[in-house]
Amino acid sequence: MARIYISLGTNISPEQHLKAGLLDLQHYFGRLQLSRVFESEAVGFKGTNFLNMVAAAQTELSIAEVVATFKRIEQANGRIKSEKKFSPRSLDIDLLLYDNMVCDEPVELPRGEILFNAFVLWPLAEIAPNVNHPVVHKSYHALWQEYDKQSQHLWPIDFDFPSELQTTVIL
Repeated sequence: MARIYISLGTNISPEQHLKAGLLDLQHYFGRLQLSRVFESEAVGFKGTNFLNMVAAAQTELSIAEVVATFKRIEQANGRIKSEKKFSPRSLDIDLLLYDNMVCDEPVELPRGEILFNAFVLWPLAEIAPNVNHPVVHKSYHALWQEYDKQSQHLWPIDFDFPSELQTTVIL
């Protein structure tokens, strides 16, 4: 079984899509460990604020199968394949880590934005504070402590998680 860390983000009907995405992830991967939900300003374009969080799960699927599952969930939640990289999103699900795997194919692991985007690093540091980044060999807690927190603005929010996630650990 591999431990995977998953980034979720949305700024189109964000509460609806985040809840649906979590339920879909639970359907495919079982019990999830969840960070808090954070609201953040759009990065890379002018747009409405995003809701972001990180989830962790166990899987026997390969990296390619995990990524294909994420794409199915995104499409089921209205994600359009041809969207520009920096644009509003109904649901964006990215694989951040697959155990300690370092690779470029079928996706970049660890995902590069871990080190650059507060909306990924802060929630990852919440649920994996003592896990070390497999390339820079620092814990996610230490990386968050070193992060320039003035560079991107985000804040934790209250979020009503779906009742169907009762077995899920929420920090």
